[in-house]
Amino acid sequence: MKSLFKITVLIVVLVSVVSCKKDTRPNYQFMPNMYEPVGYETYSESNAFKNGYEAQLPAEGSIPRGFKPFDFDSTNEGYELAKSTLTSPLDSTQVDTERGKILYDIYCGICHGNKGDGQGNLVKREKILGVPSYDDAGRMLTVGSIYHTIYYGKNAMGSYANQLNEEERWQVVDYVLKLKSELGGNKTVKDSI
Repeated sequence: MKSLFKITVLIVVLVSVVSCKKDTRPNYQFMPNMYEPVGYETYSESNAFKNGYEAQLPAEGSIPRGFKPFDFDSTNEGYELAKSTLTSPLDSTQVDTERGKILYDIYCGICHGNKGDGQGNLVKREKILGVPSYDDAGRMLTVGSIYHTIYYGKNAMGSYANQLNEEERWQVVDYVLKLKSELGGNKTVKDSI
């Protein structure tokens, strides 16, 4: 008798659960915050936004995380100062010529040529003109001038500061100087006359 009672109760429970289901209305949400987003008020009245509903500028003199300021301006005077005073922070054990070559081929070789002769694919196809060779005696490239040019760009060349981090820029500078020496670019204007 007890087993018959248990079976009857089970059938009644199952029938009641099935009979409550309607396809025309949505199911129950056990955790509604997973389905419905919480509407945060971005510029709500709080202590952070005392002047009203507007974004705030960063504090003066603050430096973004992961950013190192470059002490030379994007002017001709800054270029000349970098050319004469800036030196590489990498010592001989940190210089990776193979990595510098890979980065140079990716970012610089398309215009400057993989040998530094100014005959990259874009120059050969006449998409851009006037890319000088690294052995051009009038250029007198230095560590500082190359780094400044990569950081800010010069003439038609744009900045590569966003594509290359600081250490990668120095690797490219080392590789450019290697290409310059391979092309015989150590001579000066006086030597070529």
